[in-house]
Amino acid sequence: MPAPSAGSGPGLPSAARCHTRRTNTMTDRQQLKELGQQLRVDAVRAADAAGSGHPTSSMSAADLMAVLASEHLQYDFDSPEHSGNDHLIFSKGHASPLLYSLYKACGVISDDELLRYRRLGSPLEGHPTPRLPWVDVATGSLGQGLPVGAGVALAGAELDRLPYRVWVLCGDSELAEGSVWEAMEYAGQSGLANLTAILDVNRLGQRGPTRHGWDLDAYRRRVEAFGWHTIEVDGHDVAEIDSAYRRARETADGPTAIIARTVKGAGVGEVADQEGAHGKPLADAGRAVAELGGRRDLRIEVARPESGGVYQRPGGSRVDLPTFAVGDKAATRDAFGRAVSAVGAARPDTVVLDGEVADSTRAKFFAEQHPDRFFEFYIAEQQMIAAAVGLQVRGWTPYAATFAAFLTRAYDFIRMAAVSRADINLVGSHAGVAIGEDGPSQMGLEDMAALRAVHNSVVLHPADANCAARLTAGMAEHDGVSYLRTMRGATPVLYGPDEGFEIGGSKVLRSSTDDRVTVVGAGVTVHEALAAADRLAEEGIGVRVVDAYSVKPVDAPTLRAAAAETGRVITVEDHWPEGGLGDAVLDVFADTRSMPRTMKLAVTGMPASATPAEQLREAGIDSGAVEAAVRGILRQEREPAAAGG
Repeated sequence: MPAPSAGSGPGLPSAARCHTRRTNTMTDRQQLKELGQQLRVDAVRAADAAGSGHPTSSMSAADLMAVLASEHLQYDFDSPEHSGNDHLIFSKGHASPLLYSLYKACGVISDDELLRYRRLGSPLEGHPTPRLPWVDVATGSLGQGLPVGAGVALAGAELDRLPYRVWVLCGDSELAEGSVWEAMEYAGQSGLANLTAILDVNRLGQRGPTRHGWDLDAYRRRVEAFGWHTIEVDGHDVAEIDSAYRRARETADGPTAIIARTVKGAGVGEVADQEGAHGKPLADAGRAVAELGGRRDLRIEVARPESGGVYQRPGGSRVDLPTFAVGDKAATRDAFGRAVSAVGAARPDTVVLDGEVADSTRAKFFAEQHPDRFFEFYIAEQQMIAAAVGLQVRGWTPYAATFAAFLTRAYDFIRMAAVSRADINLVGSHAGVAIGEDGPSQMGLEDMAALRAVHNSVVLHPADANCAARLTAGMAEHDGVSYLRTMRGATPVLYGPDEGFEIGGSKVLRSSTDDRVTVVGAGVTVHEALAAADRLAEEGIGVRVVDAYSVKPVDAPTLRAAAAETGRVITVEDHWPEGGLGDAVLDVFADTRSMPRTMKLAVTGMPASATPAEQLREAGIDSGAVEAAVRGILRQEREPAAAGG
């Protein structure tokens, strides 16, 4: 996802202004100390102006960031899309006053803009987002910055093969998150020497002391166990910090964690290492600024990258998608695997990520054809999704595949991917009760509801192989979070290989002027609806069948037209009744004056092991259930309403 050019965000200065404001290089130790104090002062001032924020969390890491930006970071602020730029990720996103104060010291925002922190219309949000062109990803949901940073570092080491570094500032509280240790293991096992984690161990969390307090050795033992190099430093000693960064840059055989002992609220006596000061402005900002030595106006000349440049990835060629003959049987998961492999052949920016289920999701087909762009994350779904976000930061097009049920483990990463405006493609196989005997722990029954709730997402559930193949290719062209729901079992091919499938579309498979009911399905339930419609047609009952393969955005015009012509709509889905296809269809009529008579068929009871056919029957979503629902909705209208009391 290429970043916009500097100065393109609302309220930001021009690139020329940024360049002319940088005046000197901070090399003297005393100047570095002064710069750290300036960052503290500005963090205090920003939070005070906003009336909210996290100045004390910013103050603990001020010296760490002063030394990094002055002496080690390589970044062209005039060209955020420069391929050689380092990446700085604030995993402790609540320390945003520090990040914005750093941007001010680098000359890319003004003091007036800093003091509009957290105000309506300002891109300086409470937690950083890519509304600012120098921010790669949104942070603030703790435990996510390091996993995403590992994905960016993976791109540098294995795909871009450029010498940029990834620096991730982590708080000590977030080190309780399991996702951090998924990242530690992945980066250590992968030998990502271009990744440095800066652990700001300030002892205090949101409500009191952290789990390990200032026990740096506890952190060292844990981090080293995952194959990382560690360096312990006094996080307020600029010489120690500088030396640690140099050692990290010189390390070539694995990632480095700099474990820094810091003081929360450092520099201001009333809040330094004090509980109860988290997440609020200082009581007397003026007195705090005076105690910190007053305002300063030091500027950093950040070193520009020595290699790389601004470039666009080469465009792909025509995708030669697999085709399937009408009437044959094929699983949509097979179609996805073969289609994504074809996309990979045509588009060199395509990468596939696996959660150790590639045999089942059929991502293995891509691995066989493009092993250099296939990445295994084992049973670590959070790290898999985080890496997808990191890879797209560098302009790669990721597909991350696992069972639909297991994406729930990574849901917060998916939610934050949307906040990051990330472009990622998710694939969930083995959806619904139709998987059969494996039972409910393996059945994705919440996935459509969860993914529909993600901002600006796309949710696709194809009923046949040709549709699945086309949608797989279409996802690569779509912005935002896209989700493809695939099925384990083989189903009849309904559409010819030349049929088109647009995101937001649908297909009407049965239609006549005599239709009395519309049945809307997706995936396996389309086939059940067709079987029911054909049996009812023999009795003269016309049923329109709509394949709503695009669950979000749903094809509202087609549904409104069908409802207007038939007056009755039944939805049938292999999913819980909440939030899935049925609710997507009902939403279409929420703002209309004429509401059709509606009925939802969905999985309502907890499944157990059974064959696929038995599962559909027991759940009440097979062809027999659809047929009974059609008869029932027609019968309701013929029967007189019960007399009121």
